[in-house]
Amino acid sequence: MLKFPLRSVALAVLMAAAGPALAAEYQVQVQQVPDLKAVYGKVESRDIVAARARIGGTLAEVTVTEGSAVKSGDVIALVVDDKLALQLEALDSQLKALQAQLDNAALELKRGKALAASGTIAKARLDQLQTQVDVLTNQLSSTQSNRAVVVQQAQEGRVLAPAAGRVLTIPSPRGTVIMPGEPVARIASGGYFIRLSLPERHAALLKEGDTVEIGARGLQPAASIGQPLRTGRIVKVYPEIEGGRVAADVEVDALGDYFVGERILVLVPTALRPVITLPPEAVNNRYGVDYVKLMNGNGPVDVPVIIGGMMNTPDGKRLEIISGLHDGDRVVLP
Repeated sequence: MLKFPLRSVALAVLMAAAGPALAAEYQVQVQQVPDLKAVYGKVESRDIVAARARIGGTLAEVTVTEGSAVKSGDVIALVVDDKLALQLEALDSQLKALQAQLDNAALELKRGKALAASGTIAKARLDQLQTQVDVLTNQLSSTQSNRAVVVQQAQEGRVLAPAAGRVLTIPSPRGTVIMPGEPVARIASGGYFIRLSLPERHAALLKEGDTVEIGARGLQPAASIGQPLRTGRIVKVYPEIEGGRVAADVEVDALGDYFVGERILVLVPTALRPVITLPPEAVNNRYGVDYVKLMNGNGPVDVPVIIGGMMNTPDGKRLEIISGLHDGDRVVLP
C-alpha cells in the first residue's frame, strides 16, 4: 500500500532537484540601440589630379586608357614640338662653327706665343689673340647651355602622372594640338571613400567615429537582403549645411574596385530606439507561433511573442522581440 506513494515522492524530489540544473532565468531589459536609416552615398576619390602638358605641341602618344592604374612619375603621354628639333639642328650647327673658330683662334694664339718668345710680335697683338680665344670659348659655352635648354624642353614633352591612382578621363585624344598647362588626363588618387548627404534634421545626431553599415552593390535595397553587410566609420562631418543637407565622409575598406561616382546603400544611425532582445534559444516555435516561457507567481507559462531580426549586441547574437514582453519580465531559458 505504501510502495506507490513513496515512489511518487522520490520521483518528485528528483524532478525538483533537476529543474534548476536544466533551466535558467533571463531578466528582460529594455536597451537603447541606434535606429538605422537607409540612405544612398556616393563613392568619391580623395583627390582628382590632372596630368598636364608642360610644353605646347602635338599629342603624339598616349600610353594609358580610362581605368588604367598608374604610379607617380609614370609616363602616360608624349607631346612633340617639331620646332624643338629644328632648334637643336640650328644650335648643333652653331656649335660646330664656334668650335672651328675656337680651334683656329687657339692655333693663332699658340703661334703668337712662340713669336712673342723671340720678340717678333707685339704684346698688344698677343693680348688680342688671347681675347679672341676667350670670347669664342664663352660663346661656345653659351650655345651649349642654350642647347641643353632645348633638350630639356624636348624631355618635358613626356607627360608624367603626378600621383598614383586610376585614370578617370583622357580629354585630349592622340593627335590633338595642346597648349602648355592643358590637362592630358584626370587621375583619381589618394584612395576612395563614401560621401553622404543627409537632411539637416540629422546633423546633430551625426558624430565622427560612429559606425555605419554598407550594403551590397546595386541601387535596390533588396540587393542587400541576405548579403553580409560591411562596416564603415564616419571620419568627417562637414560643419556647413548647404541646400538643407549636411555632408559626411565614411571610410570603408576595399573600395578600390568601385566606380568613382557610384551610388551605394548605407545604413546610418540617426536616432536611438528602445528594444527588447533575447537569446535565440529562449524562443520556441510551435505550429508557426513563437513562444517564450515567462516566469510568474504560479510558475513558467508560455507567452506568444512577435520576433524581429537578429541583432549584434555586446552579449552576442540576440533576437529582437517586437511585442509580448515588458521590461523586468523573467524568461526561462532551456
